Amino acid sequence: MSILVGRDTRLLVQGITGREGAFHAQQMQAYGTNIVAGVTPGKGGQTALDGSVPVFDSCWRAIQETQADTSVIYVPAAGAPDAILEAVGAGIRTIFCITEHIPALDMLRVMPVVEAAGARLIGPNCPGATSPGRAKVGIIPGSIHREGNVGLVSRSGTLTYEVVLALTEAGIGQSTCVGIGGDPVIGSTFIDILELFRDDPETEALVLMGEIGGNAEESAARWKAEHLRDTPMVAFIAGRTAPPGRRMGHAGAIISGGSGSAADKIAALEGAGIRVADAPSEIPRLLMEAGVRPA
Repeated sequence: MSILVGRDTRLLVQGITGREGAFHAQQMQAYGTNIVAGVTPGKGGQTALDGSVPVFDSCWRAIQETQADTSVIYVPAAGAPDAILEAVGAGIRTIFCITEHIPALDMLRVMPVVEAAGARLIGPNCPGATSPGRAKVGIIPGSIHREGNVGLVSRSGTLTYEVVLALTEAGIGQSTCVGIGGDPVIGSTFIDILELFRDDPETEALVLMGEIGGNAEESAARWKAEHLRDTPMVAFIAGRTAPPGRRMGHAGAIISGGSGSAADKIAALEGAGIRVADAPSEIPRLLMEAGVRPA
């Protein structure tokens, strides 16, 4: 099995006629993802991906015509919040928002609507998710994956790529790899994704890629200790040398108010029985020491 995306995913690409949307839609389709529709207001009736995918003016029309059940958003920041709301209003229940630089106040307006609808939002400012050999939604390179039983969840896109490649080169395959995004206001937390992995019978071990700022990693550590006590898990925390008060890359990666430091997060993770790597390259070795075997 897999989580979030798989062979039965019917994907709608919002912003499919834009430069980023068109490029990544081609990559997703080439990987095997079932893209059934695109949406660009004003371009309904056209086609994309060499004529294989119809383009609609609205999500509602796209869903009526194609039964799309998942959306990925490549709409610029000014329009992305409304694109999320449109997808939710049309009935989509799994939404990936790749767009970065969305103001936090805009997301505070969006999130109550998403939650009230019972929808699941991944992102914004996330790389998406890949279930190797099944489907990929977003911008994670498909070639770095290998099918297997290790689930990965990360706040960082580039660290996701680095660790996935290290796992693959070590012969350790992945069930699903999910980037949740590094903004202060995001749709899905570490715990949300860990709950999905807990219920996936093919996921037998976990990797968590965190970073300074906030308390998401500490919360995930407590949840893991209570609900996934016997599942091997390895983590990494980026930003160990960041000085307090300085943002490092992601808008959410800032130490303030005496909390959010790498030391606090590492202590919480280790206290929950999670081994913490000093470098991403150590993760395959730590997994194997925890009992994970290469395929």
